[in-house]
Amino acid sequence: MTADVDSERPGERPDRAPAAVGHELFRDDWGIPHLRAADALTLARAQGHATALDRAWQLETERHRVLGTSASHLGAEAVDWDRFVRRARIADTARRCFDRLAPETAAWVTAYVDGVNEGLAEGAERAPEFAAVGLAPGRWEPWTPLGVWLSTHILFAGFPTKLWREEVARRLGEDRTTLFATDGPGTAGSNGWLLTGARTATGAPIVAGDPHRFIEDPGVYQQIRLACPEFDVVGLAVPGIPGIAHFGHTGHVAWAITNAMADYQDLYRERLRRTPDGGVEALGPAGWYRAHAHTETIEVAGAEPERVEVIETDRGPVIIGDGPGAGDEAADVAGSEAASVAPAADGTFISLRYPPRVTGELGFDALPALLRARTVADVDTALDRWVEPVNVVLAADTAGSTLHRVAGHVPVRPYANRLRVVPAEDPAYAWRDGETVPLPRTEADGADGIAVMANERGLAAPLGVEFAPPHRARRIRELLGADTDWTPDAQAAVHTDTLLASSRRLLSLLAWAPGLGPAADRLRDRLLRWDRHMDADSTDATLYARLRTDVVHRLAAHPALNGVTGEDDPWRSTAYPALFRPWLAAVPRIGYALESLLTVGLLPYEDRLALVAASAEAVAAAAEETPPAPWGELHRLSPWQALPGVTPDEDAIRPGVAGDHDCVLSTSGVPGVTDLFARGPAARYVWDLGRREDSRWVVPFGASGVPGSAHHRDQTPLWVRGELAPVVTAWNLLHRTKPHRTKPHSTSHRPEENPAMTAATEPVAPALRPAVHEQKIEGFGTVRLVPVDPAADAELLHGWVTEERARFWGMADHSLEQVREIYEFVDSLPTHHAYLALRDGVPAALFQTYEPDADPVGECYDVQPGDFGVHLLIAPAEGEGAVKGYTETLLTAFIAYVFSDPAHVRVVVEPDARNEKAIARMVRIGFELGPEIRKPEKTARLAFLTRAALGLGLA
Repeated sequence: MTADVDSERPGERPDRAPAAVGHELFRDDWGIPHLRAADALTLARAQGHATALDRAWQLETERHRVLGTSASHLGAEAVDWDRFVRRARIADTARRCFDRLAPETAAWVTAYVDGVNEGLAEGAERAPEFAAVGLAPGRWEPWTPLGVWLSTHILFAGFPTKLWREEVARRLGEDRTTLFATDGPGTAGSNGWLLTGARTATGAPIVAGDPHRFIEDPGVYQQIRLACPEFDVVGLAVPGIPGIAHFGHTGHVAWAITNAMADYQDLYRERLRRTPDGGVEALGPAGWYRAHAHTETIEVAGAEPERVEVIETDRGPVIIGDGPGAGDEAADVAGSEAASVAPAADGTFISLRYPPRVTGELGFDALPALLRARTVADVDTALDRWVEPVNVVLAADTAGSTLHRVAGHVPVRPYANRLRVVPAEDPAYAWRDGETVPLPRTEADGADGIAVMANERGLAAPLGVEFAPPHRARRIRELLGADTDWTPDAQAAVHTDTLLASSRRLLSLLAWAPGLGPAADRLRDRLLRWDRHMDADSTDATLYARLRTDVVHRLAAHPALNGVTGEDDPWRSTAYPALFRPWLAAVPRIGYALESLLTVGLLPYEDRLALVAASAEAVAAAAEETPPAPWGELHRLSPWQALPGVTPDEDAIRPGVAGDHDCVLSTSGVPGVTDLFARGPAARYVWDLGRREDSRWVVPFGASGVPGSAHHRDQTPLWVRGELAPVVTAWNLLHRTKPHRTKPHSTSHRPEENPAMTAATEPVAPALRPAVHEQKIEGFGTVRLVPVDPAADAELLHGWVTEERARFWGMADHSLEQVREIYEFVDSLPTHHAYLALRDGVPAALFQTYEPDADPVGECYDVQPGDFGVHLLIAPAEGEGAVKGYTETLLTAFIAYVFSDPAHVRVVVEPDARNEKAIARMVRIGFELGPEIRKPEKTARLAFLTRAALGLGLA
């Protein structure tokens, strides 16, 4: 007989025999983890375990930040953060939100935490930071991931900006409150875009972009793949958080987000007083009432412990102002109705009201739903449960459907709450219970086939106050509109665009600046001829940056801003915690608002011209003496590290890079303060809905957070050059790592296996093995399907697969050992199975089954519920064993076995497109031919056989 139905190679040579129960961890050439497990809970546990191995120090850093215990090993510099998260009650809020999760979500999060706890000790052994500070890894609680999410995003909406506006109004006048409302960069932002099929080379959508965040080492995003029978998703996870929240591709639908710049957190001016028994009362709309208060102790490495009083009013936790009578004994303030010391600037205390604290909802129920999404509608439904942060979302699926919406929770309250600190006792500023602002959405597949999100005042305009300038969004749309044949690789040209459109206003003033001397005139001529691109090798870009810096400092020294600059800079005030000082510093505010400050409001036109002229003279004189260096030599990355100086390759994380804060390549320094930048593309991604394997991604450093690892910094050169790494989806192109035994999730507890009970036994002959299916066929004989024993059957299978007639099977050059190890690998998979087909006890064929969702073929077509894949290799003819209709008869038995499971609705085969004999046989049996598909090892022809075609009906 002949090999009439062939397959891709079942798998590459594994490093070791897999664990019988657990998960598989593969890595690509960049060390990116690809995880595969039998079910979603085991997979979540595997994700936690792999993250603990790769990012143990990062995970423990985040856990301590949640608990407010960072200072215990990092010292006094961490006290400000510890005090804030304790006062804000981040950990307690996380517990509340966990308790409100759907039971299945809670179990999923708990499985992730179990994996973290199982892997932390091993991960900590690899990370030198633990030894450097004398820290042992702790234990994660089921609610810890929710705390990590909260602490990571609590400052995302930029509520400290309200403190700045409060100071501006108080010092410069109420009419100046929004003078520095820059529509400029906030604490975070991103680029994102969607191209419909009308704009791409393949006719399938592309979703791409890059989140702009403070860049951390290790990185805030973790490239990962999560696969089980229910789903197979690649994306950017947040270490410490199960699943893939912000940027993912399921093979059927892809999504991405940017910060909506919405305002959903409020600050309330509180009046507090100490009670005779040492408690605290707050003034609310109905009068004085008892507030929650307790004291906690912050341990500080190398210093005395610090006590912090945690107070919570009906509005929320008090985050500014020490407790009434703080530092005194209760007896000292007994009877003093309004005793209060060390309040905020205006003599009061300030509380923070934020949605998860109020509702007990964080949005984690959306995360497992996103993993299971197959369509845009699924993503849309999942995001209806999202809470914080508030995001703009773009999504597209393989059918061409698209989505452009806002997701999150924005409370209904007066507009004044968005701008300033508001009085707690006035009911006019209360949130409307149970009400949220309707979230905008729009069409993503308009006439031009382009949708863009870049934190601009666009879709989310009704929800916020300050947004990013329109420059990035406009430039992205301009670039994308220039072509209708976009490919994934071509997206890098958009990611790395360096045009600084915001330079136009300053350069326009420079063009008309009066009375310039010869050197300044040459500077003007040079900058007006400059292409306005902040390229790394450009000295003109450096000259512009020098000019901008000088203008910022001259504005800061101008009498019009005397109330908020110099000695009066709010940054110098001790009224607010030091943690909030970056939001209160005047020079950065001027730098970010420079474009608008040079346009309207602050100074007359003639004064602006004179100021720019003075700056041009100063910069020109300096340039004559010290010629400008290329921009990339000055504009260097300066990432945040919890413990800097531990690893020897510190310079490797400070590369010089192109871009600037208003470029699409948004590498944002602080204009007027430093050319170094800490905020920029924390990752880049391109999701291709035509072929997921053509997707791309990159992070600033590497997949591993372990110093000395080969994958600790290996992506930095790519990131600097604007290149991206391929998203590898074919399992046989990945490197299988040491397997891990993961305890199965079960309602029962089982004793540990006795090694003696699992010792190797003598091989059992195929005819003596239990059958999974047995069928007597009149005139043919009895067909039995028995599991392949890789060790016992290796010689038999090697003889079959290496014959010329089996060339389409793809293993002709394999050794006996390779064949054995491949089928050991197949035997380890919960989704793939190999059987010997016996005809009257004699091996007659090799029959393999698989679940397409867990197989590379699932990347190549739209897998339907109930699909079940098969491969068949017929044994060589054995004299009289050759019977007319032999293959068709065996197939009858195999199909009967497949459809004996009512969950199987459709059989899928994928013979080599050159195997015309096999394809013709499939058609004769009743298979319907599908499209040709490209796989790494062959071009295949899909074919499908449904229950309905056989008259079996649906179960």
